[in-house]
Amino acid sequence: MRVAIFASGNGTNFEALAGDRELYSAGLEIALLICDQPKAKVIERAREKNIPVFINQLKDYHDRNAYEQAIVDRLADENIDYLLLAGYMKVITETLLSAYPEKIINIHPSKLPKYPGLDSIERAFEAHEKETGVTIHYIDSGVDTGPIIVQGNVPIYAGDSLATLEERVHAKEHELYPQVVLELLKKIK
Repeated sequence: MRVAIFASGNGTNFEALAGDRELYSAGLEIALLICDQPKAKVIERAREKNIPVFINQLKDYHDRNAYEQAIVDRLADENIDYLLLAGYMKVITETLLSAYPEKIINIHPSKLPKYPGLDSIERAFEAHEKETGVTIHYIDSGVDTGPIIVQGNVPIYAGDSLATLEERVHAKEHELYPQVVLELLKKIK
């Protein structure tokens, strides 16, 4: 299974996938990183692993459709089977959705439907929730509304700071995302 990982930032979920030997043994091939931020740390992580990088910024196109079409064209050149979003901070629209129906997976740092969109961990923390979590789901035309694949719980402790909570949420992400991809690989073999 040839995948492209989409990321905008540090790339810890990229690293969790790209560094998982079991995924490679099961047939995963990370063929491309798509990134919309030319100074993102994830680019360095990809280059260290000799994974090609496509840096594509919305500001370079006249509209979002043209921006996404450039991505679709590059994905077609690489014969990509699935798209794995790992901290990609752009909403996916119809151009990509129609090119990869039911083949775009996202990871989100909350137990959806609670706290979709940005700043999910911070919003759960500030609301004094007793727990939050992680959701891995397929992308649809809404914001964090697609069919859920799996969710994991992350407790919020009385002594937590936002930083300690973020650390535990990210640890749960790094645990769940490779498991989901491994299950997908087993299903398509």
